[in-house]
Amino acid sequence: MAGHSQFKNIMHRKGKQDAMRSKLFAKLAREITVAAKSGTPDPDMNPRLRLAIQEARAENMPKDNVERAIKKAAGGDLANYEAVRYEGYAPGGVAIICEALTDNRNRTGGVVRSVFTKYNGNLGSTGSVSHMFNHIGEITYKPETGSAEAVLDAAIEAGADDVQSDANGHVIVCAFETLGSTAAALEKALGEAQSVKAVWKPNLTTQVDEDNAQAIMKMLAALEDDDDVQNVFANFEISDEVLKKLTAA
Repeated sequence: MAGHSQFKNIMHRKGKQDAMRSKLFAKLAREITVAAKSGTPDPDMNPRLRLAIQEARAENMPKDNVERAIKKAAGGDLANYEAVRYEGYAPGGVAIICEALTDNRNRTGGVVRSVFTKYNGNLGSTGSVSHMFNHIGEITYKPETGSAEAVLDAAIEAGADDVQSDANGHVIVCAFETLGSTAAALEKALGEAQSVKAVWKPNLTTQVDEDNAQAIMKMLAALEDDDDVQNVFANFEISDEVLKKLTAA
């Protein structure tokens, strides 16, 4: 299991779901607002907005929240947000990609840099570690959605590149550029997805021990806690033995 997924699983097992969901909704709303402002408020005519709404729906964000976020884009006092990607290394040589949506690059950059410094990481330049990842679209469905064969057939028809099915569900991978259209086609065939998102998937991973794993977990949590940070990805792997210790702690 890739480090980002392991981190998410551990955080959910440790609780605080309500606070995490509230922060997630705020970040999803920001992306919807920025997407709506960058083009038309009609998702059928705005691919970025359509994708943002698909991701929000997959996370069970209330419809009223989505509509408020779209309407907010019409307000003249909305800050000008820009997408910024930060890259660097965590302890153990683990590569980190941090995506932010900010109206103050200096503020966000300062926070991200301080987190890297606090946890003995090194913030590099944009492009310094992204070659260790593939930027792709990832759509997940629950196990009860259908058989592996049925989901595979639907994914092929939708233009996906790969499907992995197991007892935990179905993970469908597609090109980043076609994520919106692939997700829309899958929704027609299979219903609403469990999640729809663009991810940085590691093509090179680093195994870490318990000490480094704990430090990395704290670092990722600190980055994700910042309001400007939208997503964080890492290329570490944890053995089953270390994973059990971390979830039990």
